[in-house]
Amino acid sequence: MSFIANPSTQNDASQAGIISNDGFFPDVDLPVMRDKTRIDGTVTDDRLIDATVSAIIHVNDQLNDYKQASMLLGYQRLQDIPAAQINRSSVLIAHYLRAVYCTAKADLIERYTDYDTTATSLDDKKLVGWLSNGPDDQRRNAAWAISDIIGRPHTTVELI
Repeated sequence: MSFIANPSTQNDASQAGIISNDGFFPDVDLPVMRDKTRIDGTVTDDRLIDATVSAIIHVNDQLNDYKQASMLLGYQRLQDIPAAQINRSSVLIAHYLRAVYCTAKADLIERYTDYDTTATSLDDKKLVGWLSNGPDDQRRNAAWAISDIIGRPHTTVELI
């Protein structure tokens, strides 16, 4: 018998299901998102739902012009737009979900730093470094995914 308390970090107990989207963009399956982004059970369903809804709103807003132009061409859903297929799925869907996942994860990482960012060991220093860079990396990945959907290059160069 052990007297050490270990918090449950299993995703099995998650009651979060699918967040329905606007009909054009795909719904977001939260258990799949947890698995693909390595968000464990320490993030509550309520926090995950909140971050994901905010991410969907943000990404949909970024893609609104693309959506309107696509609908004028007769496409009612993102998956209807002709695009390359990888693993029997449109790359546009993959990019969209990546944008939502990364935006939500950036938000969650920023909230996670509310708990503890004091580094007392080498492992803690690595974690603090990851927490400070993680949101920026996730937001960059989301921006790149959005750029891939609308056909914009990843890098913008301007003369100052």
